[in-house]
Amino acid sequence: MSTQLISERALARSRSARARLVAVLGPLTMLGGVLWGFLQPYRLTVLHPHGEGFWWLLVEPPLLAVGVGVVFALLIAPGLIEDLEDDAAAG
Repeated sequence: MSTQLISERALARSRSARARLVAVLGPLTMLGGVLWGFLQPYRLTVLHPHGEGFWWLLVEPPLLAVGVGVVFALLIAPGLIEDLEDDAAAG
């Protein structure tokens, strides 16, 4: 094992509960959107697009929930986690 992998694992273990909570919010939101799609498939007109336009098919509540989870996990959460870790190191 390289020392970089070991130090990354040690860093992941030393995260605060707040940082772990922020890291889990995106995947939980995505999971909620997928479960919503399975529990209420009639909301997904992608499955039966009879005469629906592009925007009607794109703006589906379960798909939006998954999209918000992806955006949060990839774009917002890393910066928040970094700020939380910097704040914990400073304080």
